[in-house]
Amino acid sequence: MNIHEYQAKAVLREFGVPTPRGHAAFSPEEAVKAARELGTAVVVVKAQIHAGGRGKGGGVKIANSVEEAGQITERMIGMKLVTHQTGPEGRIVHRILIEETLPIARELYLGIVLDREAAKPVFMASAAGGMEIEEVAARDPNAILKEHVDPGIGLQPFQARKLAFGLGLKGDEITGAVKFMTALFRAYCDTDASLAEINPFITTTDGRLYALDAKINFDDNALFRHKDLRDLRDVSEEDPLEVEASKFGLNYIRLDGNIGCMVNGAGLAMATMDIIQYAGGRPANFLDVGGGASADQVTHAFEILLADKNVRAVLINIFGGILRVDTLANGVVEAAKKTNIKLPIVLRLEGTNVEHGREILKKSGLNFLVGDDMKDAANKVVAAAGGR
Repeated sequence: MNIHEYQAKAVLREFGVPTPRGHAAFSPEEAVKAARELGTAVVVVKAQIHAGGRGKGGGVKIANSVEEAGQITERMIGMKLVTHQTGPEGRIVHRILIEETLPIARELYLGIVLDREAAKPVFMASAAGGMEIEEVAARDPNAILKEHVDPGIGLQPFQARKLAFGLGLKGDEITGAVKFMTALFRAYCDTDASLAEINPFITTTDGRLYALDAKINFDDNALFRHKDLRDLRDVSEEDPLEVEASKFGLNYIRLDGNIGCMVNGAGLAMATMDIIQYAGGRPANFLDVGGGASADQVTHAFEILLADKNVRAVLINIFGGILRVDTLANGVVEAAKKTNIKLPIVLRLEGTNVEHGREILKKSGLNFLVGDDMKDAANKVVAAAGGR
């Protein structure tokens, strides 16, 4: 689950991570009030969307007065902000962060993610703050400093000092950086985050350290432990079909192809998308109905697939184990009749009760195509979608 910058900073402040003073605003009037409360001559007006690159897209502006903060907010709210992370469709801005300005001396980078190969969190730092860290890593991998952290003992002071020295910090800045990094790592662990990123992490001309920007992603599977964090979710920033799928316990991610996929099991879903690509087609989604899906869940999954107007054909690839093939077949037939589907549907079925499932499809009176194996099914669905 992603959250907005102002929400991430509020979470970090609870753990002692220094952030600039600021307030969220949902209208020009609230922006004026927020700017007045900050009591500074100049404020920053920052559009709040779940994407980076906002500054380049026109989503970060300097206001030299309280009145100008309100005027900028009026122009920003409701605008479609397009960045390299949103794609050409952009995101509509619904909320703003009004924040104090700071005398920036240096812009640095801090980030924490899970290194799955090492089975440990890795704390990263770079002197190339304010830039896309992926670009920095691609251009010069040595510019990214890394410290793997034992989750049992946490970030050690010597590790934080090593990163601080690597960033070129001096004197009291090193002491401040150790406290900053320790607090950031504690926030990452205690909130079950999958990503904590400060870009830029700044030093000021008077020697202070701040998280000028902040991004936190949380592990969805751990949100049952964090009701307060769960309440921060902004569904307006998410794909409506992905939101709908989550209501029924379905794992759905929308892609840009035209072949809808329904599969049970994440590994099989990935293999299905690969073989569609290999056959010359493009998958429209990742949809894993899970090993224990009911006929009702399958019906909802089918409806979500068909709600994507780009879909020209559907491939259902099921290996029946916990999810029996006859259960899937009943769900598919029910959904096909309910939605009055006109699109081609190709199925590849194997596993528990497969013959019973095929009999259900045969007696349905609906025109399903059945692949002999995964390759045959992929070729058939690509052809049905108008591919090669």
